[in-house]
Amino acid sequence: MKIVFATHNANKVQEVSALLPSLELLSLDAIRCHEDIPETAATLEGNAHLKAFHVFENYGLNCFADDTGLEVAALDGAPGVYSARYAGPENDAVKNMDKLLKELENKPNRAARFRTVICLYLNGRVHYFEGSCEGSISKEKSGCKGFGYDPIFIPKGFDRSFAEMTLEEKGRISHRGLAVAKLIQFLNAL
Repeated sequence: MKIVFATHNANKVQEVSALLPSLELLSLDAIRCHEDIPETAATLEGNAHLKAFHVFENYGLNCFADDTGLEVAALDGAPGVYSARYAGPENDAVKNMDKLLKELENKPNRAARFRTVICLYLNGRVHYFEGSCEGSISKEKSGCKGFGYDPIFIPKGFDRSFAEMTLEEKGRISHRGLAVAKLIQFLNAL
């Protein structure tokens, strides 16, 4: 079965492909969808839906899309839906992390969670899957694997960041891994 993952992010495609070995996963680049699909919704669910619907409507392909937010307790859930562009519209992971670390400098509560929502368009029907991972924000960056906020996010029960874990380790416990596991379970039941 072929299915489109509505993203241009090669890191995400690699991470999710490792979790979906039974499917042929196509990126937006693979279907020649080079436009930047606007993420203008106020929720993760809304943004995931916008992206999946765009591919289904314009390319007629079964598709899923995700949106992920890092929700920091001391910042009332920010950056949340604005995680990718927290420090500005250029979607710069280093600037995003630097801004977040600066805002948490004098805050003792460093609790955070990553939350992913997947929207699947399959044969004209819409389905949602969610995963979350509790953890905390470290005081400095650590590790060189992963992407986004991975170097400063330490999942609960671990003493190292997502960026210090292998794809397999991260995939078993991450927000995206848990949401994809629900997607896989759904697809396997068809």
